[in-house]
This record gives sequence, C-alpha cells and structure tokens, in this order.
Amino acid sequence: MSLISILAPIVGYLCGSIPFGLLLTRAAGLGDVRSIGSGNIGATNVLRTGNKGLAAATLVLDALKGTIPALIFASYGAEAGAMAGVGAFIGHIFPVWLGFKGGKGVATYLGVLIGLAWQVALIFAAVWLAMAVLFRYSSLAALVTCVVVPIALFFLGHAQYALAFALMSVLIFYKHRANIERLRAGTEGRIGAKG
Repeated sequence: MSLISILAPIVGYLCGSIPFGLLLTRAAGLGDVRSIGSGNIGATNVLRTGNKGLAAATLVLDALKGTIPALIFASYGAEAGAMAGVGAFIGHIFPVWLGFKGGKGVATYLGVLIGLAWQVALIFAAVWLAMAVLFRYSSLAALVTCVVVPIALFFLGHAQYALAFALMSVLIFYKHRANIERLRAGTEGRIGAKG
C-alpha cells in the first residue's frame, strides 16, 4: 500500500469531520443547531434557524470539504481521489469530534462529485432542484438524486467512481432512515419550515 493510499482517506476524513454547521450557528449566537429540527448539523437544518445566509455558508463549506481533498488526491489517480472523497464523506457523517454523530452527507457527497466528475455534479444539481421544487422535501430530493448519480457516473464514462458513489449513496439512505419513515407517514418537514 502506497503512502498516498494511506494519506488520502485520512486527510479526507479530517477535512470532512469539520462541523461547519455547528461552528457557524454557534458563532452567530444561535446556539447548538442540533437542538432544533432534525438535530442535524447540515445546511437544511441550519436553514430551520431562519438564517438563510448561514445555511448557504454551511452548504458551501460542507461541499468544499469534500471537493478539496478529492481534487488534491485525484491528481495522484482516480483511486486516490475516490478514497479521499469517501474519507471526507465518512468524516462528515461520523466526525470524531462529535462522538461520530454528524450530518447526513448530502452536501459533502455533492462536493466530492464536483471534485471528481463535475459534469455529473450538474446532473445532481438538476435532479435535486427539480425534486425540491416539485415536492419541497430536501430528504426526498437527496434520496432520488443519490440513486441517479452512480448510474449516471457509470454510463457517462466515470465507471471508476460509480462504486464509491454507490457505497456513499447506501450510507445516505442509512442516515435518512428516519426521514424515510416520516415521508411515508406524511410528517416530514418541508424545505424552509422553521423549528
């Protein structure tokens, strides 16, 4: 095993484990974002504070912590890029600093996708936006998109990344299991709802 193969997932994990949603809401004097809504540290829950600027900043930073390590290590090859990206994704959903209780990974998933296959990231954005506009459920938009992405990667010439994203998609479904139950029950919170 090469040094790059060891470093890629470790650096990715450390980048991914930075809890930007929690840090930004605390810095803004809004307390612990984990005490509202879904209890998540991601952008959708930050939006429930009513602060759209902080939610946007959380989204961008959570994406960048996937993009940056994926881009850096992709210069050493597709496998290293994928390992760094998966590491960042796992760092976000299981951050060591928060007792391995992090976000649901969607923004970081998108960030990794931007770093490794930006064309497919455009498909991600289009599908997510279409689903969000039609149904106003962030969770549903994420779940549908994460089914589409590995398939799109495979058929658009990025088969080397399709398996990594399929594994990340499985983890996103796992992290959204409570959302899936609420969607089935008709009690899932809609985009923009407070509390």
